[in-house]
Amino acid sequence: MKRILSTGAVVRCQAPLVRHVNDDPEIWAKMWQAQVKIGAIPYYMFVERDTGPKNYFEIPLEQTYRIFTKAYKKVSGLCRIVRGPSMSATPGKIMIDGITEIGGEKVFALKFIQGRNPNWTNQIFFACFHKEAGWLDDLEPAFGEEDFFFNQ
Repeated sequence: MKRILSTGAVVRCQAPLVRHVNDDPEIWAKMWQAQVKIGAIPYYMFVERDTGPKNYFEIPLEQTYRIFTKAYKKVSGLCRIVRGPSMSATPGKIMIDGITEIGGEKVFALKFIQGRNPNWTNQIFFACFHKEAGWLDDLEPAFGEEDFFFNQ
């Protein structure tokens, strides 16, 4: 790493959250701290893709958000530039920004990090809370909307 960094390169780290592998906030906090210690930048925590043997490796979005948040609380500001948990879904890269209640409805607060349409970038939207949802396709729009704005 020292040799790579001495060239002026910037090293950023990203990884998926995988059940049975790294589904513990302690693991993530220690990993991010180790990355910073060697001069790398924690970049993304990804939601495991909805492909392959997903039933074995998948973690529900609620649990994913909780793991990220618990790990995030354990680290200093140098590690807190990490983003996530995020999904590289068909409409773009979407981050789970929170779980909250609005007008009596429990919802996921989601945010486009990048969108197929550049105008979607940084746009926040809401999905009905589903405890077992594991991917964007498992979610429905909140507040009685028939479709997400990016599907219209």
